[in-house]
Amino acid sequence: MSVVPDAVFFTEENSALAVAERLSKTEKTRLSDTLIAVVGQVHTIIKEIRPTPEEWQQTIAFLTEVGHACDDKRQEWVLLADLLGLSALVEDMNSRRPPSATQNTVRGPFYRPDAPHLPLGANISLDGVGEPLTVSGIVQGLDGVPLAGAMVETWQANSQGFYENQQPDLQPEFNLRGVFTTNADGRFHYKTVKPAGYSVPDDGPVGQLLGRIGYPLLRPAHLHFIIKAAGYQPLTTHVFDGSDPNVPEDALFGVKHGLLGHFRKSAGEATAPNWALDFTFVLCTEKAEVRR
Repeated sequence: MSVVPDAVFFTEENSALAVAERLSKTEKTRLSDTLIAVVGQVHTIIKEIRPTPEEWQQTIAFLTEVGHACDDKRQEWVLLADLLGLSALVEDMNSRRPPSATQNTVRGPFYRPDAPHLPLGANISLDGVGEPLTVSGIVQGLDGVPLAGAMVETWQANSQGFYENQQPDLQPEFNLRGVFTTNADGRFHYKTVKPAGYSVPDDGPVGQLLGRIGYPLLRPAHLHFIIKAAGYQPLTTHVFDGSDPNVPEDALFGVKHGLLGHFRKSAGEATAPNWALDFTFVLCTEKAEVRR
C-alpha cells in the first residue's frame, strides 16, 4: 500500500489544519493568509455550535437570501455587516486620527454616489414634507484654519425615517441629497427638513433574522456627510441628534461623543417650527500622525 508522506487528511479534529495546509500550497499573499485565518475561525465556531445538516442548509439558505435581496438600490450585505458591528470595526481600525479630528463612521447602506451638486443655500427637501431645518457648518483643519473649496456631500432620511431610495415611488429622485462646496470662509449652509430616527429595514432576511431574536434595530435621528478637501484625509461621518433617546443603542454602532449635534428650535410658526444645526468638521492632513 502506498503512503503519501506528510499528508494531512481531513477529520473533525484537524479540519481547519487540513484546509490551511492546502491553502498554504497556493501563492502566499495577504488574501491567502486572510483565508487561512477566516477558515480557522469558522471551523472553530462550527465545532463549538455543532449544527445539524438541516441547520447548516438553513444557514446557506439565509446567505443566499441576503444575496438575492441586493440590487442597485439596496445592499443587504452592507446592512448585515453594519448591524453586526463589522463595518464599524473596520472603519475604526483604518481611520485612527488625532483626538481633535472629527471621527469617521460607516457610510451605511443607503448612500448614492450620484447626488447633484447644488449652490449654497439650496433646499435638498424636494417635497417639503417635514419640519424645516437649516444646516450650517464649517470645515477646518486641525490648526483651525478654514478650508475653502471643500466638498460637502450630505444625505438623510425624511421626517418619517425613510431614505429616498427606499421609497422610489413616494419620494422625488435625489430627495434629501446634495453636494455643496465651502465658501472662502470654509463655511456651507443649506435647507432641509428635520430627519427622524428609524428602524433599519426588517423586510429583508437580515432584519427578519435579527428581529426574531430581539436584536435592537433602531437608529437615532442623524445626517450623513462625506467631506473632502485637497491635501486632507476624506471624512465619512454622521451628525446625530443628541436628544434622541436611541443614541445609546444605535443599531450601526456609529454614535461617538464628538458626533452629537444640537438641533435648536428657532423662531417660526407654532405648527411648523424651524430648526437649526451648526457643526464644525475638523479634517486632518494626509500625513497627520494617527491616534494609536
